[in-house]
Amino acid sequence: MDAVRVALLREVLAGTQWPGAARRFAGSLRRSVVPAGGHLLLVGTEGYEPWHLAAHLVDEAAWSGRPELAPTLVRHRVRPGEPPHLSVGLGRLAAARRGHTLLVVAPGTPGAGLLERVHDARRAGATVLSLDGGDRELGALAHDALSVPAGAAGRDDGMDLDTVQHLVSAAAGENGMPAQRGPRRFRDRLARLADQLTAPPPSRW
Repeated sequence: MDAVRVALLREVLAGTQWPGAARRFAGSLRRSVVPAGGHLLLVGTEGYEPWHLAAHLVDEAAWSGRPELAPTLVRHRVRPGEPPHLSVGLGRLAAARRGHTLLVVAPGTPGAGLLERVHDARRAGATVLSLDGGDRELGALAHDALSVPAGAAGRDDGMDLDTVQHLVSAAAGENGMPAQRGPRRFRDRLARLADQLTAPPPSRW
């Protein structure tokens, strides 16, 4: 790890609530999807598609040996000719039921249509988790939520929802790590997190 990456990790992790909050939320995600054998649906808002988080969860699922963490990305708009993993529309939410987990990522207002679909999924028995910007209606629907309000009064930690998504995805596979422990394993995980935080977004998942 070079000095820039170390400094970035210290800035993000040290002296804030976010590593612990992300680890707690990631634990809720694991407890929901692993015993159920997966069935993780990931959806954003009409204006925000969390395909970057989807890609990191797929990577974490493979690295940690927890394939249940790999999500199905549910999209508001599907263009003709998209590959299968990018071709799941909002209609998929209507099939959500007990044993399914719906992870909603909403930096801003989710919109009435999405909230109605989330409400229906919860009523059908799905577990609802939310990474959001503090929307009260979405928070009320979620079984567990991690909120990062933009520009919250009195908060000057530089944290945003994109960075929290990195922390959550990195923490999601912690309990599924191979038996190897010690400084080498810890350094490997820090290096992987640093790479995620400093690398530009992939061209397309």
